[in-house]
Amino acid sequence: MSVLSSPGFNLQPAPQKLTLPTNYITNFNFLNQYLPDTYEKEFERYGNRSISSFLRMVGAEMPTTSDQIKWAEQGRLHIKYTNVAAQSAAAINAGNFDIDDTLDPATNPLGTNGNAIRVGQTVMVVANDGSGANKGIVTVTNVGDDATRVTIAFYEAGGQVMAQNTICTLFVYGSEFKKGTATMADTLEANDEIFDNNPIIMKDTYTVTGSDMAQIGWIEVTTENGATGYLWYMKSEHETRLRFEDYMETSMLEAVPAEAPSAGTGNAEDLGFKGTKGVFYEVNNRGNVFGGGYPTTLSDFDDIISRLDKQGSIEENVLFLNREASFAIDDMLAAQNSYGAGGTSYGLFDNDEQMALNLGFSGFRRGYDFYKSDWKYLNDPTMRGGLSDGWTGSTSAQTISGMLVPAGSTTVYDQVLGKNAKRPFLHVRYRASETEDRRYKTWITGGAGGAMTSDADEMNVNFLTERAVCVMGANNFFLFRYGA
Repeated sequence: MSVLSSPGFNLQPAPQKLTLPTNYITNFNFLNQYLPDTYEKEFERYGNRSISSFLRMVGAEMPTTSDQIKWAEQGRLHIKYTNVAAQSAAAINAGNFDIDDTLDPATNPLGTNGNAIRVGQTVMVVANDGSGANKGIVTVTNVGDDATRVTIAFYEAGGQVMAQNTICTLFVYGSEFKKGTATMADTLEANDEIFDNNPIIMKDTYTVTGSDMAQIGWIEVTTENGATGYLWYMKSEHETRLRFEDYMETSMLEAVPAEAPSAGTGNAEDLGFKGTKGVFYEVNNRGNVFGGGYPTTLSDFDDIISRLDKQGSIEENVLFLNREASFAIDDMLAAQNSYGAGGTSYGLFDNDEQMALNLGFSGFRRGYDFYKSDWKYLNDPTMRGGLSDGWTGSTSAQTISGMLVPAGSTTVYDQVLGKNAKRPFLHVRYRASETEDRRYKTWITGGAGGAMTSDADEMNVNFLTERAVCVMGANNFFLFRYGA
């Protein structure tokens, strides 16, 4: 059995730019003996249609006064290179190694395109092909004209174990100096990474004529924010407001920066639009990605936990999931019960024979604490819930089944404030000053509904916001998506 595709859900947009005859019930003929029995209240067949709440749950909002937001995040504390070529043959007492690694900063404290290894440091060199490892002490750095070469004297009697041209991994584990020698030469500066984002301006408007404002409908209408009445224009205005509030959130999730076109002209960047870095874009490019949909086994979560161990090791994390992924994780957790395949153990998970069986889980612990929450945005058929499980046409937006978000806050250096500040991992910055607050701005123009700004017989309700989202410590986030 399966859910039939017809009849399905209605995706026809309800809002309309103009007030049309179809907006009103006009078929009341009191001379007709077959007067219809009309329900007084509009039926809310889709329930609460708003999909915003994610950023309010996990983040905060704070003002900014600039066109650009910049912050610094800590680099790694220890020194490691993973693409190091052995230049000397095996079985020698001291060997040369060339560091050709993307982890090597473009500008290094010890010189442009140099390495961060210093004389006197003790290092471990491991062949990436598993052919062996050595430990030794660095005797020379920046050999000759090659700023990426180091010379290592090995502690092992047999000398270098890996063959010439073998690619190795090298990391520093300490230092050793002889009696009476000078101190360590050179010094290392903190390696911060600078990230930035820029706010975008979002707008919307709702227009109604003065005549239509005087029209009273026959059905009481309601909206998600509690507005009620018999005026259709009031309902439409509130729906415009709710839709704008949703877009305030979904823009922060979906936005991407504008890129210069590789061919031709006329794209968004050419036309002067900057775009902004949304949450999905940042996590997809700077965070962690789980391909293939979503984790369904403990082995999958063990892989995720292993990656988190290599990142910030945040103790508490929240899984925001679509319905399919949420059920899959419920099934995985239920299967851990020895009776899960054949029935339910009374007393386990507070289930007893006199209560309704709860087959859902709100969280679990395996190395870290994971809390689980449904994400309405990923279920809504008019948004991401209506996408297929395949590629959607953007390298940063394959169909997403969920996201792991670290809980709590982190300390970062705020480039604008000029000092360290506590910030949630995920938060929104909006433009504001003493005289202008653009967090959520609304105003009325026109010549109806109390507005007296023009001679137009209409009322215009205008909405505006200017904001950007900051994803700090994106390496602690996980994006669950289909595809590799």
